[in-house]
Amino acid sequence: MSGASPTSRTSTAERFSGRLLISFTYVAIALLVIGVVLMLANGISPLEATPIFDLATLRSSVLALDPAAFLWLGLLAVIAAPIGRVIVAGVAYAADADWLMVGISIAILLVIAIGIGAAVAGTV
Repeated sequence: MSGASPTSRTSTAERFSGRLLISFTYVAIALLVIGVVLMLANGISPLEATPIFDLATLRSSVLALDPAAFLWLGLLAVIAAPIGRVIVAGVAYAADADWLMVGISIAILLVIAIGIGAAVAGTV
């Protein structure tokens, strides 16, 4: 055991998760701005049909400077931020042996997973 009190561990986890959320927000904004600038540079209208998200081609699309790929990455960062926050909180609660809060964190992650699964199943 590290000797740190549960309160100090929780405070450290809260500071870390706050920095995580801020970082993800900045990354998301940067990616979305890059996507919009590339759209303007390529003469693409935001009213055109939205390209389908394809994780398999995302890397190559980013390397090809495809505006849609940057927009998708920005949206993924926006989605990942609260998920990361819940994971950090769950780990902190586990370190403090607060099993009720660990269970609630897991339940929140399950709800998110069900929502993502339903969204993916609806597009297939």
